[in-house]
Amino acid sequence: MTINEVQETVDSWIKTTGIRYFNELTNTAILMEEVGEVARIMARKYGEQSFKKSDETVNLADEMADVMFVLICLANQTGINLTEALEKNLEKKSIRDADRHKNNEKLK
Repeated sequence: MTINEVQETVDSWIKTTGIRYFNELTNTAILMEEVGEVARIMARKYGEQSFKKSDETVNLADEMADVMFVLICLANQTGINLTEALEKNLEKKSIRDADRHKNNEKLK
């Protein structure tokens, strides 16, 4: 699926199954909750914290998909074409960071 197709699919799902979008502030709060769930898994799987018994069934891919879903909702609500936004962002990074990472001693 292209990013545009994903945005259209989410919009269709929201308007049928989801009934309507939550407002932008609510979706921003939900996004932060979902990012927190990803951070929790990362801290336990790759960091120094340990999983609790109740955490054994966590699914990193599913939590990342939740983050994407809510971010896509916010993009749809605010009229942002994520394909265009990502293309512009990559262009900006390519210009800004053309030599930055190559010259970073910490990355060698």
